Amino acid sequence: MQGLKPQVAEITEAAMRGEMDFAESLRRRVALLKGLDEAALLRVYNTRLRLNPGATAMLARLKALNIKTLLVSGGFTFFTERLQARLGLDAARANVLGVRNGRLTGEVEGDIVDAAAKARFLREMRDELGLHASQVIAMGDGANDLTMMAEAGVSIAYHAKPVVRSKAGYALNFVGLYGLVNLFDGPLRTEVGDQTAKKKLQESSLD
Repeated sequence: MQGLKPQVAEITEAAMRGEMDFAESLRRRVALLKGLDEAALLRVYNTRLRLNPGATAMLARLKALNIKTLLVSGGFTFFTERLQARLGLDAARANVLGVRNGRLTGEVEGDIVDAAAKARFLREMRDELGLHASQVIAMGDGANDLTMMAEAGVSIAYHAKPVVRSKAGYALNFVGLYGLVNLFDGPLRTEVGDQTAKKKLQESSLD
């Protein structure tokens, strides 16, 4: 798996910059994993996956404010389901890796979580909670997040690609995720108020 990292990273970066269709980039990345032992995914989760700085503190503050959280990722459910349980997220959506006899098939099962799917998941959770768009905050870092971010009253680019920074309402370029909470004491106070039924949508760095 170590030898595949440069190839996977190159395809991922191209998709995040908007230079390659996301669905095509995902299929190409997953195809590179064909035959990989499923146990390798757990090793990646345990030894390589790192939370963004400030993630735990941010989520604790959001829970205290009764803000619901949805992690929607162009990555894989193997990781997002574990993160949801570990961090106490309210919901999570991602792509499903095909596995047969303990090895990856090199294919994605079911529909791909692309830009349209991310936006759809945001709308579904927003409607389920009975919220207005003005009560929704969407955070993303890649071009695949722009459609989702456009559905929210407040959009935030987090250490994002230039195309995302140019379209977001706010950009966190130098601080960790706790920078989102700091916005509640400033500009977001006037945009979303102190309502208890606000929702925050966080895009993972698993894309």
